[in-house]
Amino acid sequence: MRFPALKGQQLLAVLLREPLAYAIVRQKGSHRKLCSERGFPDIGFSFHDRATIPPGVVRKILVADVGLSEAAARALV
Repeated sequence: MRFPALKGQQLLAVLLREPLAYAIVRQKGSHRKLCSERGFPDIGFSFHDRATIPPGVVRKILVADVGLSEAAARALV
């Protein structure tokens, strides 16, 4: 199963809710810095809310940047 394409607002919602629990600590325009108290690495998020994020980029953010397994990342989206 492939990762879905998501709008920026949808992917941000995935990152902000449990179990990732990221919080926006700084924002300038569409650029946001996200930190998690759950031990996940800090990430930069620079997508406009309505922009469509391709499946490969969704996978990269959740698997490579956040550090989730592919199965765990698919379960969140």
